[in-house]
Amino acid sequence: MTAGQVPAAGRLPAPVDAWRRHGFEDAASDLVAAGTLPRAWTDRWARALGAPTLAGPDGNWVSAGELEERTATVAGRYAAAGLRAGDRLLVSAAASIDLAVAHVAALRLGLVVVPVNTAFGPTEIGAVAAAARPALAVLDDSARLPGVRSTGPDVALPDGPPPALDEARPDDTALLVFTSGTTGAPKGVPLSHANLLATSASIEVAWRWTASDRLVLALPLFHVHGLGVGLHGTLLAGASAVILPRFEVDGVLDAIAVTGATLMFGVPTMWVRLAASPRLAELGALRLCVSGSAPLDPSTFAALEAGIGSPVIERYGMTETGMLVSNPYDGERRAGSVGLALPGVEVRLQECAGSGEPAGEILVRGPNVFGGYLGGVGADAFTADGWFRTGDLGRADPDGYLRIVGRSKELIITGGFNVYPRDVEEVLRGHPGVADVAVVGVPDPEWGERVVACVVASDTVGADELLAWGADRLAPYKRPREVRFVDELPRNAMGKVVRSALAG
Repeated sequence: MTAGQVPAAGRLPAPVDAWRRHGFEDAASDLVAAGTLPRAWTDRWARALGAPTLAGPDGNWVSAGELEERTATVAGRYAAAGLRAGDRLLVSAAASIDLAVAHVAALRLGLVVVPVNTAFGPTEIGAVAAAARPALAVLDDSARLPGVRSTGPDVALPDGPPPALDEARPDDTALLVFTSGTTGAPKGVPLSHANLLATSASIEVAWRWTASDRLVLALPLFHVHGLGVGLHGTLLAGASAVILPRFEVDGVLDAIAVTGATLMFGVPTMWVRLAASPRLAELGALRLCVSGSAPLDPSTFAALEAGIGSPVIERYGMTETGMLVSNPYDGERRAGSVGLALPGVEVRLQECAGSGEPAGEILVRGPNVFGGYLGGVGADAFTADGWFRTGDLGRADPDGYLRIVGRSKELIITGGFNVYPRDVEEVLRGHPGVADVAVVGVPDPEWGERVVACVVASDTVGADELLAWGADRLAPYKRPREVRFVDELPRNAMGKVVRSALAG
């Protein structure tokens, strides 16, 4: 199959066509023309030194000029502590203005930031530190990482003379992020300055992000969603953001009302809770709501659209690639679909062996895509002609909208037929007694694997009733053969189901 071909599941638009479908006449301009985000940021700041950039829950704004000064000061402290360009800085603390300053200062000095989940205990964070070998750590609690020199988010180290700033090259590593590991052991993902710039530039254009926008940022800053989309994108657009230390429904809605926010990005868990709030209509003050990091259930999409008055944008990205695909800002935002390729991104589907309704593995390339895993592991993640194998499975609608149907490692092969978990989950979620569900494959001596539904019940419902519901609506090979009731589904910090914990 050539780069331009896709399986019968559908044909994705060529890059120029996708760009036009996002509302533009010409092909995408050079997304990485600025070279690096720090250079682009400082250029923005110099043009509007008094413009507000970041605020915390207290509502005190840091201006562009103040942010430039504070990040330069912290960069000087890193340098005085002996850190040099290319050294690694492990960062794990709750989202705050101080943490954002510590991160931006590190990138300006040319350090490699290693963001780590704040839920990690000493064993987990220690494993990341062993692989990353940081020269310094920025931690909310130094006891989490004994044996590694550390400081708090305020980086209260001795000041030093002003170091050289913003000199990193586009191909230099800016972030070393460890994958969430929902389908295997976490891997180190080096992301270059050019990778980060390409992602921020593509969504700046596609989502019409301007200096007049204000983002409510309630996502953690240890993940690419909050860090690489929320914080980086805000600063590139010359916009402003209210950084909240955690997600709380009323806290988010209060911040929108008080600050005049126009944007919010969230994971499905956040949107489900907002959709259930009696204050849901207050989200209507935003010009754009974006959901990502995990699939948004169509029923939540519909509830949000009814309550807000406009549909959210669902998009698709990965740690290794940044943002890849998004529903259009202008035009149909389709429930159950992640939309069209973003500017500068190429997407194709590669057929998967097996019978049943077809789907293909999603392959991508572009300036946003990383160059390979830390230590050279996973060399087979790229095709011979340079396409990254995402490990996600998708189908394309006839008009080119992409739908994610699962992970390749989550594909269930039963009796020689391919079963994509999301196909079954969407049917079972239609039953009024199902609050949540995840479908997994478990070993079976006759079928190879059998389809098992792990269900969180919202009402009294029996396994036989759910099996009959599925039998009436699914092809025989897709029907669950077993229902397991659970109190809740295991999820990681971004709301993705950890299916390996269910398949035992």
